[in-house]
Amino acid sequence: MVDWKKTPAAIYRAKKDKLKPIFETDPIILDDLINIDDQKKTLFENTKKFVKGKPAAHALIWGSRGTGKSSLIKAILNHFFDDGLRLIEFFKDDLDALVDISDEIKELPYKFIVFSDDLSFDLADSTYNAIKSIIEGSIELPPKNILIYATSNRRHLVPEYFSDNDGTVIDNGEIHYKDNVEEKISLSDRFGLWIPFYQGNTNDYLRIIDSYFPCIPDDKREKLYIEAKKFSSLRGGSKSGRTAKQFYILYNDLFQ
Repeated sequence: MVDWKKTPAAIYRAKKDKLKPIFETDPIILDDLINIDDQKKTLFENTKKFVKGKPAAHALIWGSRGTGKSSLIKAILNHFFDDGLRLIEFFKDDLDALVDISDEIKELPYKFIVFSDDLSFDLADSTYNAIKSIIEGSIELPPKNILIYATSNRRHLVPEYFSDNDGTVIDNGEIHYKDNVEEKISLSDRFGLWIPFYQGNTNDYLRIIDSYFPCIPDDKREKLYIEAKKFSSLRGGSKSGRTAKQFYILYNDLFQ
């Protein structure tokens, strides 16, 4: 059993069919996250309503890799922990157990985010049915104290191909997709809130670098920028927050 009074999060372990308590989570806070003010505000307001017992939406947080999608969810947990927010992480292959776990927690006096990171499906994959049942219910109403926050690199959670447009027709100005495209859209459409993340430009990247090196002398900052840009180039031109953090880990000692 998880002592949710003291435990902020848990991870479902399929082999043991139980939740593993996580006592020490990433200490990241909302102010640590740079260049995503709109995304922070949107998810913050949605979660604030949720912990207050008001209607709130399940969220699909999608976009470029390394841009802070999962970090935002961790920061949201830390901010609202004292308000009774808790988090349970599920890996995609374990989602079949979600319904049973929801039965165990739906009467508890806490609000739970079910978090699934890097979520994606093949069209033939039926494991997303567990998510559907939590979002929409069946003959049983969906639990009021559970929200799903999922991150994905794919807007519709499934791979999309150019051939998907074959068979799409326009009737009186309205687009009518063929069946397999409709299935793709209906899956992601069950999330009431879509929050897109995009990789920033060079100035955005350097702002994040600045946040990691706030005390560097001005005469070293230009050298810092040159090395940070080189590092970005070596990583395929990535200017994400993840790249900036990796640069900080590797080069922190050189810029003290």
